[in-house]
Amino acid sequence: MAIVERFSALRYRDFRIFWFGQLISLSGTWMQSVAQGWLVYSLTKSPFYLGMVAAAGSLPILLFTLAGGIAADRLRKRNLLLMTQALSIIPALLLGILTDIDIIAVWQVALLAAFLGTINAFDIPARQSFFIEMVGKGNLMNAIALNSAAFNGARMIGPVIAGVTISYIGLPGCFYLNAFSFIAVIIALSMIKTKGEVKIRSKGFARDFIEGIQFIKREPEIYRIILLIAVFSFVGLPYITFLPIFAVEVLGAGVKGLGFLVAATGIGSLSAALFIAFRGDIKEKNRFISVSALCFSFSLFAFSLSKVFYLSTAILIFVGWGIMSFLATANSFLQLSSPDDLRGRVMSVYALVFLGAAPIGNSLIGILADSVGTTNAVSISAIVCIISSIIFSLKISNRKYLTKLSN
Repeated sequence: MAIVERFSALRYRDFRIFWFGQLISLSGTWMQSVAQGWLVYSLTKSPFYLGMVAAAGSLPILLFTLAGGIAADRLRKRNLLLMTQALSIIPALLLGILTDIDIIAVWQVALLAAFLGTINAFDIPARQSFFIEMVGKGNLMNAIALNSAAFNGARMIGPVIAGVTISYIGLPGCFYLNAFSFIAVIIALSMIKTKGEVKIRSKGFARDFIEGIQFIKREPEIYRIILLIAVFSFVGLPYITFLPIFAVEVLGAGVKGLGFLVAATGIGSLSAALFIAFRGDIKEKNRFISVSALCFSFSLFAFSLSKVFYLSTAILIFVGWGIMSFLATANSFLQLSSPDDLRGRVMSVYALVFLGAAPIGNSLIGILADSVGTTNAVSISAIVCIISSIIFSLKISNRKYLTKLSN
């Protein structure tokens, strides 16, 4: 009971059911993420192809997520999420079958990643804007933090299980388990009573789209946060794509080491999510966003320099803490600052810059890694993140707009 009182979003039945379903499904998703990276690396031994496949998965988000935001504002979110979760079973199942019968090729992995990315372009805005309808504005940040805790709890569990599964059962097992895991969230969505409200009557796709963009441009505080998220997505977060190379070539830890590297980032992210959920809210959001952004950037730079497996693992905990603290606080601010009839579109822009910039970033960092080496490429990326974080911190140091929601 004390836990429910502290983590206030868990008081809501629909959110509890959805949260537990997601925890299972996300564990499978992280299993597939590790397995897919290992599969591409095994087929090509190339950072370029790792970047290209990651880009294929993210490119549809760049192309379609704004349409996904309009769909989230026009349609009942629960129904939209049921559709996206059911469709997500297909690429996981096909990857398992193709790998199992040993006819898998890199182009097939990229094509299936692009298919899943298209589904996610509609899933993410609906999922993010659905929280507030389940728990209300007063518990939104707690719900976001708990969702992040589920995401990163799965990020700890999934990769470790993936490493063991790959070692003792084989790659196809990871893909089959992920396909099966989507059933949990489908059942959860079928049980919840909240269906999501239809917030707008369409004025036409183009006008709906322009209305969302104009709102963001009118709000400088929202615009600055989205810009920093874009920088992190473009040059910072691609480090995840190249963890197989760090695990094998830099740290000599193999596939089991890869699982622990990914899990270490999850530990840091989970601790950040639980801290925010336990607090309920962050009073001085400007200071917290700045500190967490700088923590992510400097920790990423330290990771790029490390040649010791255990040290690298420890540093990744701080990388995970920094990025999750930044994103959770930024996410809640964006949602609370958005009117109900525009929230889906604002969150689609959040998804666009958070995930949609990744295809370009993964491609460029992959090319850079081929030219100067993976560790040097990540070092350069970290320096760009450091500079951007410092500029952001200086811009907001004398402003109070990020704390207005706490007053």
